[in-house]
Amino acid sequence: MVRGTPQRPGGRLAQYWTDRPLPLDLAFYLVCCGYALGVALTNEFYGYRVWGNFATAAYGLAAAHSGWLLLRARAGRPPGGRFGSRWVGLGAVGLLGMLAPLGVLVVRRLTGADWLRTPWSWSAQPEVWVIERSASLLLDNGTPYVDVTSLGRAAEVNDYTPYGPVMPVFGLPRALFGGSPLADALTDARLMFLAVAAVCVWLTLRLLGNPPVPVRAAQLAVACPLTALTSAAAGPDLAILGLILVGGALAARDRPGAAAVVMAVVASAKLTALLTAPVLAMLVFGRLGGRALGRFLLTLLAGCGLLNLPVLLVDPHAFVEHVVLFPAGLGEVTSPAASPLPGYLIASTGAAGQAVAFVLLGGAALAIAVWLLRRPPVTGSDAMLRIAIGFGAFILLTPATRFGYLVYPLVTLGAMVCFRAAEQRETAQATSS
Repeated sequence: MVRGTPQRPGGRLAQYWTDRPLPLDLAFYLVCCGYALGVALTNEFYGYRVWGNFATAAYGLAAAHSGWLLLRARAGRPPGGRFGSRWVGLGAVGLLGMLAPLGVLVVRRLTGADWLRTPWSWSAQPEVWVIERSASLLLDNGTPYVDVTSLGRAAEVNDYTPYGPVMPVFGLPRALFGGSPLADALTDARLMFLAVAAVCVWLTLRLLGNPPVPVRAAQLAVACPLTALTSAAAGPDLAILGLILVGGALAARDRPGAAAVVMAVVASAKLTALLTAPVLAMLVFGRLGGRALGRFLLTLLAGCGLLNLPVLLVDPHAFVEHVVLFPAGLGEVTSPAASPLPGYLIASTGAAGQAVAFVLLGGAALAIAVWLLRRPPVTGSDAMLRIAIGFGAFILLTPATRFGYLVYPLVTLGAMVCFRAAEQRETAQATSS
């Protein structure tokens, strides 16, 4: 750059992102610390407040470490050894901001206060109880869904299981082996979600050739507050995201059949995950052509049919009510997903606002579809970027939404950084050989 020439904001951010990462690390952890402190002081949910206390300390330690690294670097004496690694801050967040509060909340849950109508006593968010209950219902009735019109009382939110028939699998350990305090603690569904997510991350890295994971990727995907909070208080979205990453890695490694099987599983656990299928389908098409695309789509449809039809046939009305209508805000009970994001704010103005929100959502979907058709992704990182943008648009514009769902675009953006690092390493190896 010529001396005196002002640097563009985008170029300055790119420099901090790659060449001078420590100031951005410090800013990241300070913002996260402020968020965690706010949750600890103001949130109505007991589990959130427990997480907030632990996470405030975790992000504070990570910020202090980043500040120390920055001061040493500016003094020309960067520290060596393991303590001089930027991964120390991430380790603090993982241990103190994720695992520690999860352990405390799993044990605290044994008091049995979670089914009370008192959010300030909940050690687990309702989705944890609902998924564990759905596993028992599946074993007893062949379907995880109850007919909310035949309860003999007015239906309420926690009567619903707004997931596909695969999601109860995470509750099966508790349904089969729970009953004692130790067994209940060890089979808490949150532990199942976290274990599956961890295995999926490991498998994704194996498929990518075990590249060095960029710190920035880990910050976006793992250390951000939405991921850390979800891991302690709930967790199903982390398992869903882990499976999406595996599906993306398989598609990027030209294994369309296996990718379709994984996508059928994840879409049959949570319908929202089906948003990723068109992106991976176009990734398969961009890399392997039309025949591979056809194989991907047929396998996906067959897999979804095999996983969903048996449960659908047991009680079609209950299936549609729980899996389709309730998440869309059209069920017997209104979905409680009502974070003040743009789609919800627009829809809350009335019938015209609802129409506008759906038009905006449809317009975003159309724009992404045109983008996919005109420029199909040919790399895993490009596919992850499209998935992140798609999730972001859907979460921001859909009328029934939660702030916590933003974990989806954040994790997939982190995955994009990791996929890109793997691709750059492969390109460098190919060039040098």
